[in-house]
Amino acid sequence: MSSSLHSPLYSSLSSSSALQEKKLRNAVNLAKSTLTFKPRRYIPLIRASTGFSSSLDTGLSTELDAVTSHSEIVPDTVIFDDFEKFPPTAATVSSSLLLGICGLPDTKFKSAVDRALADSECYGLENSDLQMSCFFNKALAHVGGDLAKLVPGRVSTEVDARLAYDTHGIVRKVHDLLKAYNEIEVPPERLLFKIPATWQGIEASRVLEAEGIQTHLTFVYSFCQAAAAAQAGASVIQIFVGRLRDWSRNHTGDSEIESALKRGEDPGLALVTKAYNYIHKYGHKSKLMAAAVRNKQDVFNLLGVDYIITPLKVLQSLKESVTPPDEKYSFIRRLSPQSAAAFNFTQDELQKWDQYSFSSAMGPAAVELLTIGMDGYTNQAKRVEEFFGKIWPPPNV
Repeated sequence: MSSSLHSPLYSSLSSSSALQEKKLRNAVNLAKSTLTFKPRRYIPLIRASTGFSSSLDTGLSTELDAVTSHSEIVPDTVIFDDFEKFPPTAATVSSSLLLGICGLPDTKFKSAVDRALADSECYGLENSDLQMSCFFNKALAHVGGDLAKLVPGRVSTEVDARLAYDTHGIVRKVHDLLKAYNEIEVPPERLLFKIPATWQGIEASRVLEAEGIQTHLTFVYSFCQAAAAAQAGASVIQIFVGRLRDWSRNHTGDSEIESALKRGEDPGLALVTKAYNYIHKYGHKSKLMAAAVRNKQDVFNLLGVDYIITPLKVLQSLKESVTPPDEKYSFIRRLSPQSAAAFNFTQDELQKWDQYSFSSAMGPAAVELLTIGMDGYTNQAKRVEEFFGKIWPPPNV
């Protein structure tokens, strides 16, 4: 298996009954934050298996066939939706997933949380904060371990966003999570750790990647974040295309976004293009993921990027659209090593990023959207702790 492994993405869970499906979806909906601009992927997402074909019985290829020849398409879906159509190959475990699991007594993953809450190591800690942190780590690892038995690819584990500005804290947390995974015999190569792309998060990624621990930097909304993450050697860098577009429609004052608009470009697509070209022109190992895709044209404009997280509605439209010889769209790979080689960067963009230059280059869009994303993660983590506090100890302790 290559260093990139399978897409470090979110995967759906399976259920033994339609009743469990309905209950868990409802529990997850109740667990969602009320933030005005909240992340959409609270629950693991399904990633289509690499061997699936979307061709219709007509014998003609579909738009989905065409785009998957250039980029890996990742269905952006909530739990259970179209599970059979898009078998998962990788998964994520997060605080919001724990909330969904804890809200149902009969879900198959509830036993994993119960095992974590009954762990003698955590029970023996005197400090209540350390005890809760231990329970949280064990719960993530036990659920992640169960997911690892269901998918062939990596399990991505959310790192506490409250540590986003503490490099050493992030590293310690990842080491603690690795220890918890090791105790249940999940090997490091099956794991990836999702960290907010603050400067401190990027520095933590640098340390962890040097140790051979795979990281996924999320909430990337500016070129300085993407370039610094690539310089740090992050395994995956995730850019939210649609969120930048939405921000640009309602705000002004961000020079990076305004430059893209003056060139007649969509700011989200422009950032993905620049980040992709930077990674490939200068030989960085990072894989680039485009998220918050809103329509088919977004997918067409992103062809060539490593991963495209695509809403089910868009996926279904691509799957149902046959591409005859006189096809309406021309499926051209927009991003490639060749296009990257021809892309010109300014000296400022090619600098070795440090904390000062990074902070200076972070525009208002990146600052605001990064903060909103981390607030969502933090609120979910607090709710998990509140829930654990109410149900601990479990009956068998």
